[in-house]
Amino acid sequence: MDAGIEFKRLLAHTDLSDGASIERYAVRLKGMTFRDILKLGIAPADSKEKHFDDSNYKGGMGNLLEERFFGYKSNSDEGPDFPEAGVELKATCFDVRDHGQRLSAGERLVLTMIPYDRPIDIDFDSSHLWQKCKKILLVYYHRDKTINKYDQKIEYVRLFTPPKEDLKIIRDDYEKIVSYIRNGRADELSEGLTTYLGAATKGSTEARSWVDQYYPHVEDDGTVTHRKAKKRAFSFKRQYMDYVLHHYLMGQQSDAEKVLELGDLRKETFEQHIESLISPHIGKTDKEIAIEYGLTYTGGKAQWTTLVYRMLGIRRNKAEEFVKAGISARAVRIEGNGKIQESLSFAPFEFTDLLHEEWESSEFRSYLDETKFFFVVFKKHGNEYVLQGSTFWNMPVSDIDGEAKRCWDTTRATIEKGVLLTKTHRRDGTVVITNNLPGIADNSIAHVRPHASKSAYKFDGFEIGNIQRDGSKLPDGRWMTKQSFWFNNSYVLSILRQSLDC
Repeated sequence: MDAGIEFKRLLAHTDLSDGASIERYAVRLKGMTFRDILKLGIAPADSKEKHFDDSNYKGGMGNLLEERFFGYKSNSDEGPDFPEAGVELKATCFDVRDHGQRLSAGERLVLTMIPYDRPIDIDFDSSHLWQKCKKILLVYYHRDKTINKYDQKIEYVRLFTPPKEDLKIIRDDYEKIVSYIRNGRADELSEGLTTYLGAATKGSTEARSWVDQYYPHVEDDGTVTHRKAKKRAFSFKRQYMDYVLHHYLMGQQSDAEKVLELGDLRKETFEQHIESLISPHIGKTDKEIAIEYGLTYTGGKAQWTTLVYRMLGIRRNKAEEFVKAGISARAVRIEGNGKIQESLSFAPFEFTDLLHEEWESSEFRSYLDETKFFFVVFKKHGNEYVLQGSTFWNMPVSDIDGEAKRCWDTTRATIEKGVLLTKTHRRDGTVVITNNLPGIADNSIAHVRPHASKSAYKFDGFEIGNIQRDGSKLPDGRWMTKQSFWFNNSYVLSILRQSLDC
C-alpha cells in the first residue's frame, strides 16, 4: 500500500482529543526524514507551499510536522497545539558528539514567549506556560549540519510530562522569573538565574530584541522607569532537555545520584535545601569532614570536590540535579592572607572557532548566561582549612555584556590581527613563550591563559611539546598552547565576599 494512503488512513482514525492516541500515531515518525513526511501528501485545506528548511522561516520543522503529518494549519494561538487533548507538539534536535559515542540535546526547548505588553500570570498552575508544558509530544531528530534539513532523521518520539520530582523546582523557577518581571527587572534575567526552567533570549537581531517592559521599576533614587529588556521566552534549559532525552526517551539509566527525595522541597527551595546540607559542617576543618565520611585525608585539591558531594549525601562526584540544571560545583580555598590562589577556568576554545562567532551566540557568552555556580568555600586558619559556607551564584547580565564581553572582543581582535608570540631564552637554557592575549591585569573579570598543563608551540621553525594533544592552530598556521577564558581570582573573591563572610 502507498505510504501516503496508509498514513492518511491512520490519521483519520487518530483521536486528536486523546494524548495516547496522538502518541500512537506519532511514534510512526521514528526512522522517517522530513522529506519522507512531505512525500506523504498530507496537508491542511487551502495550504500553500512553504520552505520549512529556510533559515528565515520561523516555524521550521515543528510547523512541517503540524501541517504535513498531522494535517492541521499551524498558527500562533497561545493554547496547546492539540487543545482538546491539552498536548503541545515540539520538534527539537540532538547532536552526535565524541565521534559518535554520545548524543546530546542540541538546544533548549522554547515553550512560550514571556509577555512584556500585559500582566503576567502569578500562579504557575493556572498559567499559560503550564498549559503549554504539562503534556508535550517530543519529537527528537538528529541535527546533521552536513546534509539538507529535509534529510535529517527523526529518532525518538514520546509524550512527556515533567515528573513530580522536577515540578517543585520548575514552579520555584517560574516564581523567580515572574518576580523579576513584576519588579520591572526583566533586563536582569539570565538562564543561570534559575534551575530547570529558563528565560531564554529571543529576537532575530540585537536591536530588534529590545522592548519596553510592561511593569515599572523603582530606581534607587525613587525614580519610576520602564526599562527596556530583551525579548525572552520560557524554556526548559538545554541541560534539562539532555537529561530528558537520555532518561525518558532513550531509556538510559543515569550514572548520577539524586540529592533530593520527594518531599524535601515542601518548605524550601532547591537552593535553600542544598545549602542546608552544607551548613551543619560550617566551622569544621577539611580533615575533620574527611574523617567523618570515612575518607583518607590527602589535603589535595581533588579531595575538596569529593567532600562537597559527600556533604550533599552522595558517594559519587555527580549529582543528578546538578547535571539536569547545568550547575557547576566549585570548591574554593581562601588563603590566610585573604586571597584566592587559583583562578577559575572554562573549557578551552579553538582560535578559528572564535573568529566565526558573534558575541550573542558565542560559546563563552552562552556558558556565562546559562551556568549557575555552586561555591563551597574553605578558608585557611593557621595550618588548617575551615569550611566557611556555600552559596549559589550566577553572573549578572551587566557583567556578562560588560567586562566579560570586552575580554572576548579583545581576544577575538588579537587573534584576527595575529597573536604576538615572543620567545625568551632563560639562563638555564629553557625557553619561555609569552603572548599578547588579554592578561589578568587587562580586565577586572576575565583573562585568557593556557588550558593545557604542558606547553605546545610550533612557529618560525621552532617547535616544542605535543602539538596534537596540547596545541591549537592559529588562523595563520602557527600553533600555540590551547587557551581558555578564566575568571580572575579577585573577581571570584568579590563574589564570595558579597555572599559569605570571607
